[in-house]
Amino acid sequence: MSTALFTFCTLFCLSVAAMPAHAQTSGGPLKPFKDDLFSSQAVLSTGDGGASQVIDYQELRDINGRDEIPEQRVKRQYVDLAPKRVQEMETMSVDGRSIDVGRVGPANGQAFTVIFIHGRGGDRRLAMKDYTFGGNFNRLKNLAVENGGTYYAPSVKSFDQNGVADIAALIADAKVKSGGKPVILTCASMGSFICYGISRDAAVVANLQGMAILGGAVDPDFPKSAFIRAKKPVYFTHGSVDKVYSADQQAATFRGLLKAGVPTRFTLFETGTHGTPVRMTDWRAVLNWILTR
Repeated sequence: MSTALFTFCTLFCLSVAAMPAHAQTSGGPLKPFKDDLFSSQAVLSTGDGGASQVIDYQELRDINGRDEIPEQRVKRQYVDLAPKRVQEMETMSVDGRSIDVGRVGPANGQAFTVIFIHGRGGDRRLAMKDYTFGGNFNRLKNLAVENGGTYYAPSVKSFDQNGVADIAALIADAKVKSGGKPVILTCASMGSFICYGISRDAAVVANLQGMAILGGAVDPDFPKSAFIRAKKPVYFTHGSVDKVYSADQQAATFRGLLKAGVPTRFTLFETGTHGTPVRMTDWRAVLNWILTR
């Protein structure tokens, strides 16, 4: 057992026996899409009444065995290109703000909305790629389209208050255009700065169903935010050997929120690095959990 996993297990009192079970339960409104390829992750251990889990991640299997060209092109069976029929790259004018987005699904009347915020050096193109990241963004697109939802991948110009204001406007616009249906904000890596900025604004929080933070930074003010005071659901995923943002510190935040009665989940990918959550997060399980809180 690695030092990182030992620390996590000590913190969470996880069971030591590996369990041949799926990573997450996927009960909820979103119907399965390639679950045999994306949701059959083995659970090494669980804790906190099932709120936390450690997933068996292996680079040789989950990158080299999954990709035709490692980290560049996933094998064809992981991808379904049907969402390209309803995919647009557009510039939206929202509340006087110009926002470049990739959109998959209808612009109005969607059953739900998922917004993905990239990290440093990224833009809307990153989260619209079908064949990189193990096909995980392609699965997210298909989950949105097959269930009547809309997926937005905006370009974030800056990870400060200006960037937060852009995404706040996009969230409000999606809420109105959907007729009040759920909006879920998901943020990876430095994109978590946007999630945390949004969390401080009670008016924006009111438009959100919940959040997911993938390999994100730790914000000491998050537990005091309007988002947490409203007890909105938040799902964390993280790599155990992430050298950019600490898995142990994020786990400590999760545990504090759980103790405070906030609906929260934490998935740790054992031996996973900083980029592992973007490749390995089970989108159907995460979205279904948030949609049913």
